[in-house]
This record gives sequence, structure tokens and C-alpha cells, in this order.
Amino acid sequence: MDRASGERADPSTLARLRQDSATRYLLFAQRSAPVILEGQARGLVLLDASALPVLAGTTVLHEILLGRVDAEPGPGHETLVSGAGLPLGTPVVALVLAEPLEAGHQLLPEGTSWRGYRETGAWLPAVDAELFIETQAIAGWHESHGFCPRCGTPTSVEQSGWVRRCPKEQLEIFPRMDPAIIVSVVGPDGRILLGGGGPADSKGHSVLAGFVDPGESLEQAVMRELMEEVSVRVEAVQYLGSQAWPFPASLMLGFTARTSDGEARPDGVEVTHARWFAQDELQNAVLSGEIVIPGRLSIARDLIEHWYGGPVREPGDPLPES
Repeated sequence: MDRASGERADPSTLARLRQDSATRYLLFAQRSAPVILEGQARGLVLLDASALPVLAGTTVLHEILLGRVDAEPGPGHETLVSGAGLPLGTPVVALVLAEPLEAGHQLLPEGTSWRGYRETGAWLPAVDAELFIETQAIAGWHESHGFCPRCGTPTSVEQSGWVRRCPKEQLEIFPRMDPAIIVSVVGPDGRILLGGGGPADSKGHSVLAGFVDPGESLEQAVMRELMEEVSVRVEAVQYLGSQAWPFPASLMLGFTARTSDGEARPDGVEVTHARWFAQDELQNAVLSGEIVIPGRLSIARDLIEHWYGGPVREPGDPLPES
């Protein structure tokens, strides 16, 4: 998506887009959106401006310009159903509703269901997934910033849903993301360190993560978090990639790091269990159900598979081709 930031400042933008037959609207309510997960039309349900009069009796909390489609259409998508099938430059606006439309509503095609991003993100076309994440992030920000942090005065919405202003302080409040580091730690023998919280005998195992402190570099955060959580001293920190994760507002910054330490001691608070895995050991533990690793939607899984050198098979996955 082209976020179309240059259009936001014009106070007439949203009204103008309501008159544009090319504009598509994404409905969002209570952290879910209408999707179709079967057939060629799989993706987000996007509506045109003709849907707006039908929504006249529905409580719309926010109207947010998400941007314009910046990818060429893909085959097999109906224009009103999948963002991946929309022409280049199509404007997309999110309508945040107080609650989802009821099942069988006249605006929703047959086969539509309201789903959260965790349930659907791995199955959506790339443009749809980006629209979903963007909407969830900005809607979550609105939900938690209805009042001025200085004086408590209710704030008003400006710039096509991207700014809130305090009328008393004239303070502009912009969306914020919370940076967090997430790290695959590789030991001197090439094994990866995975751990988790909750009960000490929990099956859940993942790479380790934590929020970045004020005044701290990302590399310093990597070193501090791993020392605090598992008493491992790391070096050779390398950045690999990032993922927006608005649950509620994180930006996950992925790293891999080497350590000379061969022992990990969980702090018993944030991390209650930690274990080193060789490649075959990890694959066997996942297939047997001994442990559970993060799903393929997350950057945590990407970091594990980057170390592993390919996909880690799970129970029920087809056998790899020989």
C-alpha cells in the first residue's frame, strides 16, 4: 500500500473519496474484519461507496484513509472482494464500527465471516494482510487515545483519521508503535535457544523477545534482555527484519545473535523454561508434539526457520518431496 500521507492533511479528503466510485471500504469491528476464506475470491470483503447509505443506521466510530493500492492486480480475485484484485491506485478507507454486522447482512457476500488477523493473516493475499494490520494498528490507537495525556480533555480526530488533537492544549497526538526486539540465539555448537513463560513444563517454545527501553539502542536491548531473562551473554548481533504486530501496538525487530555460553538460566518470571535444540532435535520434538513453536504468521517462526535453513514441519504437514 501507498499510505497516501500527502492526502491526509486535506480536511475534504474523506468526503471527496465518498464521491469517488473507485474508493473501497474495509469494515472493522472489535479487532475483526469480514473475510472470505474459500474459493478464488479468498480475501477481505471490500465495499464500494454504494454501501454507505446502507450503513446509515450503524455506529461508525472512525473513518480512516488507509492509502492507495500500490500493487498490480492478481488473477482470480473479484473486484469487490479482495484488495489484491483492485486496480493500481485504488483508495481504501477503513470504517471502524462499534460492532460487527450481523450474519447474512445484505452488504456481505455469501461465505463471509468476521475473523481476527491471527486467524486469517497467513491465508490472505499480501495487500489484504497489509490492510488488515494497518487497520488494526490505527483502530487500536484510537481506542486508547480518546483523551489528552496532558489535561484529560477529549481529543478530536483530524487528518483522515491519523491525528488526534486536544482542543485545549492544541496538542497534536500521532500514532505510536512500541519497538520490541526478538532474537534467535545460537550457541557455540550451533544449537538454538528457545524458551517461554507460563508453567515450567509448558510445551510452548519460541525465540526470546522484549521491549526496548528509552535511551537504549536495539543492540543494547538485545544484550540486556537476554542477560536478564536467561543469563546469556551475546555478541555478533545481526539485524534480519521486522514485523508490525499491533497486539496492541508492537513493532517486532528481528535479530540473530551468537553466544559463547552453553548454559541458560531462566529468570523464573518472564521466562520459566529454556532449552537448546540442534536441528534434528527440534524437528523431532515438533513432530512428536513434545513442543509447540510459533505459527508461520509470526516473525518468531521466520527467525527459527532462518536458523533451521528451511521450513520446520509440523504434525499434519505433507511429507517433503524427494
